[in-house]
Amino acid sequence: MKRFAIALILFTAASAARAQAPEKAMTLQDCILAAMENNLNLAAEILSPEVAAATARRAGEAFLPKLSFTLGQQKSNSASYSGLEATDQITTDYTDYQSTLEQLLPTGATLTAYLYTYSNSTNQGYQTINPRFGATLNFDFSQPLLRDFGFKMSRRQIIIARNDQEVSENQLRQALMDTVYSVEEAYWNLVYSRENLKVQQEALKLARDLLAKNTRELEVGTIPPIDLLSARAEVATREADILQAEALVRNNQDTLRTVLNLPREKDAPAAVIIPAEMPEAGPVPLNFEEARTRALAHRPDLASSRVSLRTSTLNLSYARNQTLPNLSFRAVYWSPGVSGTQILYQDDDPLSGVVIETIPGGRSLAFKDAFRFRYKNWFVGLTLDLPLEALVSRAQATQARLESEQAALRLRNLEEQAVLAVEIAVRAIETDYKRTQAYQAARELAEDKLAAEEKKLKAGMSTNYTVLQQQRDLALARTNEIRARVDYSLSLAKLEKAMGTTLESKNISFRDTSGR
Repeated sequence: MKRFAIALILFTAASAARAQAPEKAMTLQDCILAAMENNLNLAAEILSPEVAAATARRAGEAFLPKLSFTLGQQKSNSASYSGLEATDQITTDYTDYQSTLEQLLPTGATLTAYLYTYSNSTNQGYQTINPRFGATLNFDFSQPLLRDFGFKMSRRQIIIARNDQEVSENQLRQALMDTVYSVEEAYWNLVYSRENLKVQQEALKLARDLLAKNTRELEVGTIPPIDLLSARAEVATREADILQAEALVRNNQDTLRTVLNLPREKDAPAAVIIPAEMPEAGPVPLNFEEARTRALAHRPDLASSRVSLRTSTLNLSYARNQTLPNLSFRAVYWSPGVSGTQILYQDDDPLSGVVIETIPGGRSLAFKDAFRFRYKNWFVGLTLDLPLEALVSRAQATQARLESEQAALRLRNLEEQAVLAVEIAVRAIETDYKRTQAYQAARELAEDKLAAEEKKLKAGMSTNYTVLQQQRDLALARTNEIRARVDYSLSLAKLEKAMGTTLESKNISFRDTSGR
């Protein structure tokens, strides 16, 4: 049985997790490997190519020889109505055997060879051989010349089954790509939510520091009470932001755990996944034409659509073939043999009823005559069958033609969608990279502005309101930079998915463990 195992080559070593640890540090590759091993939806999809492979093998069994055996035994008794019978009751024992070997040939022909033997024993009078043994060796060849003729027609079900198997394998590749992207999306969103929580915590710390400073200054009477109220309001607002950021972290934790389906002990709390990687923001060389070419060559959905078009084209050829007359050629060659106990009558006249001698003859003599082709017989003929419904009706061929045209249009549409997806992904990468650069510069400027404003506040040249505003701007700039970096990483993943190269880039490959 063909089985598909998933081999994932990791560029970095997986982090060692402590047994029953509440936290589990994982790289992106660790998460992808865990999803390959534990994702239930993927586990179900892996079985689909095996089912399709079994169906293809079953279709190929049509060309295996078929061997059959038949055994029959009969005893009959009847009254005698003729004085020549010389008995009141006629009893006949009849036994026959037949072995048949049938083989379907790639041209659509059928070759049948069978050996038929019988034995007949009766008490009826005037028999010249009794008991009688017979054997016939027969070869029967039948070849359709118009309808159902040719390698393509005879192997149609096998070809379709193999096409379905190829489609199933492409669907598995698509499921793998979707799973990998789901892991990447969940992983980087968790990274964003955790980093965003750190930003909000830092913003809260800054607000609390300012509140403490204002409290001391109010006690000595250097600032009005309104400044203290503003600082308290800012602390409350940032505490609310932290609650929202913490909820986002928990939601993204649950999403990633669901995708990975990490096993855990009964009644044990789920491990907290700690991302061990940060999104990169380095430039990636892009070539739209190269990406477009790779998408058209590697996307599993396009490969499946092309296979479906091949199947539709084959069905169209079959439907047109079925409109032809059924003209078939048949050739038969058979060799009989007879033996048994020979009865000799007086004056060679069975009607005399006087038996002068019996010459025993065994069953083997009949077999010898049959296999030595002692009695040669043959038949050659043509048969023309003109079913009117097939000649008059073209509905099946018309339906097959429309389905073939439909498959071609779907392929063209998928190709256009693939090119569009690549174009959007390339544009998103370019945009997100520029965003990371812009937000990085904005964050650096916000840090400088806050530092300058704090110095001015100490010198009495600024206000608490201005400092709070600069703190908000810095928190927003840091959040925007993190979001841009995560979006850039996701855009790279979307481009790989749009090109159909996700598995290649992550070094995920099929390994055939069937031993073939």
